[in-house]
Amino acid sequence: MKPSTINTLFKKLSDSIPKPQTELLHRNPFELLVSVILSAQATDVSVNKVTPELFAKFPTPEKMHAVGAEKIFSYIRSIGLAPTKSKNIASACGQLVRYHQGKVPKSREELEQLPGVGRKTANVILNTAFGEPVIAVDTHVFRISNRTGLANGDTVLEVENKLMTVVPSKWKKDAHHLLILQGRYVCKSRNPDCVNCVIARECEYPDKSAL
Repeated sequence: MKPSTINTLFKKLSDSIPKPQTELLHRNPFELLVSVILSAQATDVSVNKVTPELFAKFPTPEKMHAVGAEKIFSYIRSIGLAPTKSKNIASACGQLVRYHQGKVPKSREELEQLPGVGRKTANVILNTAFGEPVIAVDTHVFRISNRTGLANGDTVLEVENKLMTVVPSKWKKDAHHLLILQGRYVCKSRNPDCVNCVIARECEYPDKSAL
């Protein structure tokens, strides 16, 4: 995809999504961290159903770590992989208290040392909580990057690296949320809504429906 086309693509996405932001409910970096850990193989909607009560009861890493995994599990049991996630959250909170004065670290290396946090989650935190111009690649971003021809790749890391290369600097900060929202509501895995897609003319997907 040509640089001029990529710029047009993001300009159109930005115009159609004026407030690109996460749909996970959170008030601070700690709540975002817990929410993103919970969102693995789960929908934002399902996560948002359990986190308000969880955060109301245990609003800090200190309090969440103190109650332990079993208590955390009782609040998140409806979420997929809840037993593992509750253990990871309790352990991550312990590390935040022990090594980071109860604060969420601002480096990818330190974030990835937390249980339940991989590269994608770290990138989400860096971008959403701290405004870093990094692009987290989830299933929606991976699909739309390959489908449109924006950044083709066989692996998540390959797509991320290509996105960081081809996306203009002015769009990097919002690129993750622009792409994820477009993928979630328009460029769906099955039956993409090409007719109502604002970037259909820039998209290189060969099977899109007639414009």
